Amino acid sequence: MARPICPPNTTTILSFICKCLLEKVIVYGGKGALGSAILDFFKKNGYTVLNIDLSANDQADSNIVVDASKNWTEQEQSILEQTASSLQGAQVDGVFCVAGGWAGGSAASKDFVKNADLMIKQSVWSSAIAAKLATTHLKPGGLLQLTGAAAAVGPTPSMIGYGMAKAAVHHLASSLAEKDSGLPENSSVLTILPVTLDTEMNRKWMPKADHSSWTPLSFISESLLKWTTETSSRPSSGALLKITTANGESTITPQ
Repeated sequence: MARPICPPNTTTILSFICKCLLEKVIVYGGKGALGSAILDFFKKNGYTVLNIDLSANDQADSNIVVDASKNWTEQEQSILEQTASSLQGAQVDGVFCVAGGWAGGSAASKDFVKNADLMIKQSVWSSAIAAKLATTHLKPGGLLQLTGAAAAVGPTPSMIGYGMAKAAVHHLASSLAEKDSGLPENSSVLTILPVTLDTEMNRKWMPKADHSSWTPLSFISESLLKWTTETSSRPSSGALLKITTANGESTITPQ
């Protein structure tokens, strides 16, 4: 991958080396199972990684801890300020948003609105802030990745709040892929729609399930690295990418 040439400046040469020669990514949700796997994989491949999450990841080069008690705009302001301070003018190759969660319930459920509120906070807030970060810190030609849900492509009557939130993420992604969305020139936005991820927690709660139909976290990490470094390998910007696994083989299908 070609690296940018840093302009000479005798007083800040070390700063320029750090900013220009090191590849960097932001992982929003880098403490969770998938986020940690992505963070570790990019670190092993020589990237500097900034983690944004409700708690720090000790493997990250730097962390921004989100205050869950703050509202959406307060979180945005705090994250933008801390990111600018951390990057010191450097741009990143990728912004990966894998923050989220799951809560079910139909409209008749006692916690319907409560769970919908939680889903929006976990998925929509984080995705929108990640998009905002990309407008400022993503390199031209960089990659913004969001996380949707295959189920949310259609109706989700037993988990309406979850479906609402993920459908909003899908809409955000398709809008960001259009002209004048605010993203850097030649950048791409891709939204992954995993069905079931092979995580420690999923194995704990579903020990008898067919694990050969679960997608390894390494498959997603490797796909993100390929899309980051090989722009020609990327699906069309704005694509919703359903990720399925059968008999241990994972595939990506644009929706």
